[in-house]
Amino acid sequence: MNTDELASALMRAEIRVLEIQTKLHRWATNDPHKKFDDLFNLVTDPAFLLVAWDRVRGNKGAKTAGVDGRTAASIQVTVGVQEFLNGLRSSLKDRTFCPLPVRERMIPKAGGKLRRLGIPTIADRVVQASLKLVLEPIFEADFLPCSYGFRPKRRARDAVAEVTFLTSGNSRYDWIVEGDIKACFDEISHPALMHRVRMRISDKRVLDLVKAFLKAGILSEERMLRKTDAGAPQGAILSPLLSNVALAVLDEHIAQAPGGPSSAAHVRLRRRAKGLPNVRLVRYADDWCLMVAGTREDADALREEIAGVLATMGLRLSEDKTLITHIEEGLDFLGWRIQRHVKKGTADQRHVYTYPSKKALANITGKIKTLCRQTTNQTLADLLLGLNQAVAGWCQYFRPGVSFQTFQYLRAFLWKHVWSWIRRKHPKTTWKDLRRRYSGGRWWPSDDGITLFDPGKVRTIVYRYRGAKIPTPWSEPI
Repeated sequence: MNTDELASALMRAEIRVLEIQTKLHRWATNDPHKKFDDLFNLVTDPAFLLVAWDRVRGNKGAKTAGVDGRTAASIQVTVGVQEFLNGLRSSLKDRTFCPLPVRERMIPKAGGKLRRLGIPTIADRVVQASLKLVLEPIFEADFLPCSYGFRPKRRARDAVAEVTFLTSGNSRYDWIVEGDIKACFDEISHPALMHRVRMRISDKRVLDLVKAFLKAGILSEERMLRKTDAGAPQGAILSPLLSNVALAVLDEHIAQAPGGPSSAAHVRLRRRAKGLPNVRLVRYADDWCLMVAGTREDADALREEIAGVLATMGLRLSEDKTLITHIEEGLDFLGWRIQRHVKKGTADQRHVYTYPSKKALANITGKIKTLCRQTTNQTLADLLLGLNQAVAGWCQYFRPGVSFQTFQYLRAFLWKHVWSWIRRKHPKTTWKDLRRRYSGGRWWPSDDGITLFDPGKVRTIVYRYRGAKIPTPWSEPI
């Protein structure tokens, strides 16, 4: 199959997949108790496998091989896409397909700790992507509005906007439990997770396939094979969806709790008059904020209650990261600092502001330092490409907030470190010659048509809270 034929087939496949996903989502929404059977034929459908292949091939990790050493590019060259998908479909249909162990890769995280990633083979990734195409529209019908992580058309800024909205209103959600689940992807109970999957899926072949991926095992960096009796490998395509299925137990508990979002407004008012707390939850993957309209003691009690709910899924709260704070003190959530304080220029007008946290700023300045410490054998253009990609993405994420002063600081920091790098590259050249060579007589660095990104020119915007009803890709007309 040539490139034009593949592109045409992919277009037709995407239309077919979207049509079927829309039907699955509608059926799941109309009947909350419906169990879906005969989904395996969709997982092995050529259209679903082709769209799954396209998603896998387009990911950044397509160049990273699993335990079999194969990448998306090598499959295209040696086997061919059509032949590869045909063979994969045949092995699924005759039940000979068996997931291989994921390749373990430890990557550094903040605080000097390491995060374990599990890298599946390309074949396993395609099957997982096809599974996700089938299962996601079904489970999205059940997920509650308070959940934002790893869900289509939802982003981290929506979660931050909801925290800001709830702490800004008259409901006085002043106390916040900042939640963090310890090793969430590593400790999810397989029996508890599969029980929740079976609440919607009755196709035994699909259930067996999901379980096979959970039990595939891990090949460590020391080439030691370990069994996986719990958890879902972080880095696998299906894992984010499965983690949301598991953590939905927390969303549902808070939604049905007394004083929760399911309670009527007049009920919440009566509870506050009696000194009883009201609660709201905002969750992004395994990071969550429980907002409490009540006292510090109420927040303490609810924290213990949540620990018990999570224990049913084999999960634990991180003692050092699960904090209870007042909105006046402020909290860090998803890289943002959220805090209520007096509006500048007024005596007593208090507002909730969001701006980049110190930790987030330290992350980007640390990355700038690291890039500028690299060898001076490379050209300035190469350095600017790496810096621009990192800094522009960071600024884009923090545009919707009170970020102007942070952007100005970052501008000065970036300028200083780039010029220090240039000076190290040309220690015997005068500043006048360096300025003429790298900035055309100005002071802002550029080389070979590439100009250093200027954070100071980024204009902040106001992010509008989108409320509880954010449309899914399948709730809109095709």
